[in-house]
Amino acid sequence: MEQPALSVLINNYNYARFVGRAIDSVLSQDARNVEIIVVDDGSTDQSRSVLEAYDSRVKVIFQENAGQAAAINTAVGSSMGEILCFLDADDWWASSKLSATAAAFRANPQASLVYHRLQPTLVDGTPTSKPIPRSLCSGALSPLLTRSAGWWPFPMTSAIAVRRSAWNAAGSIPEQFRISADAWLVGIYPFLGDVIAMPDPLGFYRIHNNNWYRATEDATTLRRRMTHWQQTLEATNLFLSAHKLPARLHLRDHYPYRIASAKLQGADARTRFKLAVEGLFFAGEPNLLRRMRDSLRWAHGLSRLGLDVGLSEATK
Repeated sequence: MEQPALSVLINNYNYARFVGRAIDSVLSQDARNVEIIVVDDGSTDQSRSVLEAYDSRVKVIFQENAGQAAAINTAVGSSMGEILCFLDADDWWASSKLSATAAAFRANPQASLVYHRLQPTLVDGTPTSKPIPRSLCSGALSPLLTRSAGWWPFPMTSAIAVRRSAWNAAGSIPEQFRISADAWLVGIYPFLGDVIAMPDPLGFYRIHNNNWYRATEDATTLRRRMTHWQQTLEATNLFLSAHKLPARLHLRDHYPYRIASAKLQGADARTRFKLAVEGLFFAGEPNLLRRMRDSLRWAHGLSRLGLDVGLSEATK
């Protein structure tokens, strides 16, 4: 069977020092019939000169800064491939990523989304920690997402590929997802078809200060994350309603949100025990041993004096 056409869509904003490696990793793929589209979202560094050096090997679009969702939407609108593969400009891929992704879509005609693990690296590209996500989920995931308020061990943007027919059904990414377009992809596409997980780490995820997640959490980071989760849930429910899909998500089922709230507000012994028990049954983590470990660790780490209270005390 002829290999499907693949569109690689790279969003870049002020990553002149990284984007070349991302593009080079696509140019060195062992797959055929690949187009590369880079949308520069109003960079103010040296990105333009880096991108223009690739000439006709890469289609480059420059636009005013509008956020990650807008950049990806622009890239998709200019693409022609049946399979859409997303790559952040600060990440890069193994040489077999595209051929493995195309094979997975061919073998699973009902799949709307295919993903793989990513190997976290330091800024200089040195591998660190184990590939993510640790748990993998395949098949019809919509029942799981309905029980977990949309949470699952989801992949990052650079690990995600979707079928164009699913993109057409979902529509463009809402531009409220300025820095977290993957939240839309992993939250919506499981309701449009099967999800296929490939176990190998076929890409590299660079950890640095501009990433969404941080090594340490403070009150401001937690509140921002909780707001993001709530807005994502609301956007998902609007999508489900508009497409006449019966599922609805409820924030009370979002265990990470409840843990974050307890970190901010503080938790007494009874609350910690209750959250530990709830975590044992949280649908968003399919691996039982990992679910047990995480729920006990998170509940044990909660303090009676929450971060919000601690902040107010420190400012007196």
